[in-house]
Parts: sequence; structure tokens; C-alpha cells
Amino acid sequence: MNNLKEVASDMNAPYFDVRTNDTGAMNVPQINQMVATTAPQASAPSIGSSAMLGELKISCWTGRKKDKSASASVTSQNYADNGTASVNKKLLGNCDELTAIQKFVASARNIHYSMTMPWSDLGMRLLPTAQYFKYHQQMTELQNEFENMVDTFCNNYTWEVSRAQARIGSLFRADDYPTEASIRDKFAFSISYIPLPEAGDFRVDVGNEQRDVLESHYNEYYRKQLDSAMGDVWQRTYKALSNMSDRLDYGGDDKKKVFRDSLVDNVLDMVELLNVCNVAGDSQMSEMARKLDDALRGVTPDGLRNNESFRAETKQAVDDAIKSLPSLGM
Repeated sequence: MNNLKEVASDMNAPYFDVRTNDTGAMNVPQINQMVATTAPQASAPSIGSSAMLGELKISCWTGRKKDKSASASVTSQNYADNGTASVNKKLLGNCDELTAIQKFVASARNIHYSMTMPWSDLGMRLLPTAQYFKYHQQMTELQNEFENMVDTFCNNYTWEVSRAQARIGSLFRADDYPTEASIRDKFAFSISYIPLPEAGDFRVDVGNEQRDVLESHYNEYYRKQLDSAMGDVWQRTYKALSNMSDRLDYGGDDKKKVFRDSLVDNVLDMVELLNVCNVAGDSQMSEMARKLDDALRGVTPDGLRNNESFRAETKQAVDDAIKSLPSLGM
């Protein structure tokens, strides 16, 4: 898995050709103000063997449609100006199967975001090579579950439409609904993997001098995107640590704050994330993962709840870790 070109070949993924417009027109995602970007470097570290780009595309029928006639009626009945009211119909009313699919889609996207890092405005995200097998297995399982849920919904679609006549009453319009033959096309779930382009991959016939300019622009874009990806990991780390510090910040029994067992697991997950997502080999990120692993070894939720001194020691270790995070405006 060290050669991403082999990975792409195995997955039938296309090579990413960097065009001139891509480097000049893309806006770099803003990193949270807590994380300041570092000063520009001459060149960004190559991470082509330690990461790839992953893209998740999901489409799902909303089951909603604006009713212009009903909107005009509401406006008129309330003596309001035209355009001040809008009736957006739920075509199937409260359809449990469609609602379940829509919630599933939101959950799948959240999992995708949690296992990847931001990269471009085009929807592609940075996927560490070390995370690929876990990510691919989970996404494949989600895709299969999605397909099964959609198949069940589509098999019952005609019946749901007939029920909708009673559910939405006079708002029902038969031509609002996709046909039985076309409803399946309203749903899709796909995963794509693309090798991470390097500056040297420019394949444009513009002359050596202009090619150097293009490569310089792309190096800058590449570095900024990498900064953004690493900044995202630091932000997640800060969020998990600050939440743990806040939950452990109490004195006597009368001031105890309630926390779930997942409080510890969330920070331990961050240790794994720091290791997996350290695609640039950042020594500070490696050191943070080591410190957190040492500080939380043997820490249990019950131990934090029942032992005041142990809780105070753990909170201090977490606070020290927060102070050592890079470029935080604390």
C-alpha cells in the first residue's frame, strides 16, 4: 500500500491532473481562529505515499416540494405581501422509511468526516493510507446498508404515495411525485479514491519557465491544504481535551459534573487519530499522542468519579496537554 499509483490501479481510480485554473481559483478553507497557520515554507513535505484523497457522494430524495398555490393562499388569507409565505410540502407526510434513510445519510457523512481531513472545496478529503482499510470497510458496509434501506423504500413507494393522499389531504397533487420507475434514481451512494497529486505531476505543454511558475503555485496550494488538514486534527484534539477538562473541573460532591463513560474514550480515540492522521510525520503531533497515551493509561470513568485526587491529577495532565497544543490563542 506504499505506492498510491498501485492503490489507484487496484481501485480503477483516475489520476488527478492538476490544471492551471485549479491552483489559482481554489480558496483554502479557513482554519479555526484557535489554530494559527504557520509561516510559508519553501516546499511542503511530500505525503503521496502516506495519504490519498477520498470522496463520498450520497444523494437522497428529499420528499419535499414547494406548493405555489398553497403559498399564495396562505399569503392572501393573512393579508400579507406576495412572497412572504412559502408552503413546503412533505410529499409522503411522516414516512418513517424515508426519514430513516435521511438520518442514515447524515450519519454516514459524519463518519466520513470523522475519518478524513479537509483538503479541497470540491468535496475530496484527505484519507491517511493507514486509515484506508478501516475506512473502506466501514464505507462499504454503510453503502450496503443504504442500498438495502432504499430497496425496501422503493418496493413500498407506490403504497406510500397512496397513503399520502390521506396524510396531506387537499395538498396532494399526483404530478408532484416521481414515477415508480424513476424513484430509485433519486438515491445514490458512491466512494471514490484518487492518488494525491504531487507538484511534479504537471503534464501541460507550457514551457519550462511557465511550468516552474505553475509548480510554485501548486506547492503553495499544497502546503496550505496540508496546514488546513493538520489544523483540523489539532482542532479536534483541542475540543476533546477541553471538554474533558471542563467535565473534570469540580471540587466537592455537591459540585460534581455528570459525564459519560465516553468522555475517556473520546480522548483515547484522539490518541489514535493523532497517530493515524500524522501523514506529514509532524514530531509535535507524535509527541502529543505519546503524552496523552501516557497520561491516560489506566484512567477509567469510575476512577475519575470516585477518586478526587486521581481526578485532579488527570485534569492537570489534560490541562498541560492543552497548553502545549500548537499556536492556540489561549
